[in-house]
Amino acid sequence: MFKKILIANRGEIALRVIWACRELGIRTVAVHSNVDRDSLHVRFADEDICIGPAQSADSYLNVKAIISAAEICGADAIHPGYGFLAENAHFAKVCAECGISFIGPRAETIRRMGDKVEARRTMITAGVPVVPGSEGVLATFDGLEDLAQSLGYPVIIKASAGGGGRGMRIVESPADLRGAVEAARAEAGASFASDEVYVEKYLTNPRHIEFQILGDSYGNVVHLFERECSVQRRHQKILEEAPSPVMDEELRRRMGEAALVAARAVEYENAGTVEFLLDEDGSFYFMEMNTRIQVEHPVTENITRLDLVKEQIRVAAGEALQFRQEDLSIHGWSIEARVNAEDPWTFRPCPGLITTFHPPGGPGVRLDTAAYAGYTVLPHYDSMIAKLIARGKTREEALSRLARALDLFVIEGISTNLPLLAEIIAAPAFVSGQLGTRFMDDLLEERAQRDVLWGETPPFSGTP
Repeated sequence: MFKKILIANRGEIALRVIWACRELGIRTVAVHSNVDRDSLHVRFADEDICIGPAQSADSYLNVKAIISAAEICGADAIHPGYGFLAENAHFAKVCAECGISFIGPRAETIRRMGDKVEARRTMITAGVPVVPGSEGVLATFDGLEDLAQSLGYPVIIKASAGGGGRGMRIVESPADLRGAVEAARAEAGASFASDEVYVEKYLTNPRHIEFQILGDSYGNVVHLFERECSVQRRHQKILEEAPSPVMDEELRRRMGEAALVAARAVEYENAGTVEFLLDEDGSFYFMEMNTRIQVEHPVTENITRLDLVKEQIRVAAGEALQFRQEDLSIHGWSIEARVNAEDPWTFRPCPGLITTFHPPGGPGVRLDTAAYAGYTVLPHYDSMIAKLIARGKTREEALSRLARALDLFVIEGISTNLPLLAEIIAAPAFVSGQLGTRFMDDLLEERAQRDVLWGETPPFSGTP
């Protein structure tokens, strides 16, 4: 087992890794930018090292600074968390070359799955269904119109190296095709230093279902069941739950087996997810593989009673999985809401000083956060400040507990999306589990129409 782990991240995920390390008896090192000196991950780690100024490129994305910090403090492993360098194949490769264990999959796996076109080809070869689309990147515009016509409009242009909705354009008609490709290429080049794009058939309102996977270095791989991730805005998730309200045992078996085939196709090690689109006719398609721990991993922990971060560390240290697929079962239901420092009406980030922070509690409530009263939410990083997770024996109980927790959660000094989260879970479509990736579009459209009809002003915009 490792003696000291450096955490190449910040915020709640850095704290989450610290708690797992403490239970395993492992010392921790927090790296931080010069504006993060008062962060809780710095306070609770055994050691801390400043690695640069506020800008991520000069600190949390600075490979040389992080590796140097690990060598100075004598860390024998690095946990990248999620975001920043978590899915950076170069970083994983440098760690290996420096004799530092990377707590995640191998660099080659990250590279192959990070290239969406290569990931599609790999899954096609393995027999995993993929969304119909181009076989490779679009080198020229020639032939694209015929391909799009054969797929049937709408189609979607995607960045080969992309994620998070960047470098992505939905095309409704042939007249919009060329402009969408050019815009997607420009955004992809600016975001990922690669302007390669490809095209897929656009599924109008599928469910976004992902399967948590876990593999070791001995060829063992399991899935830890599914998560429903359809509630999202501009391809950014807002709420997730496990299991999915649409799932029956037969569909779970088929999708779970496809996830395992996908994982074995790349000899997957450590924690990751296989993401699928589930169409309204029951067909499902591979979308991508995330080669890291997910933001929403707590809901899987709740229903499997496993500590995924501790499992990550054990696997990276060379231990074999201590359970098989048949040993795993689902216990109850869990729902996670992402609490963001943003205006719930305009969605603009709202950094600033938190003057009051009263977290909710009670049976079945978990809060993962690095925020506190007196903490300043910085404008340099992601706006998520907390993950509120509820569990129950049934979906109804988990939902009731989440509603209670949202009502009791007090954050003052900045605007947050707490009112929006309460509105989402009270929506009839959410309560009934009738979800799809258009859920938020429909909710916001209904809200806008209601406000125009009644002449209302946004009920919860601005600073409390």
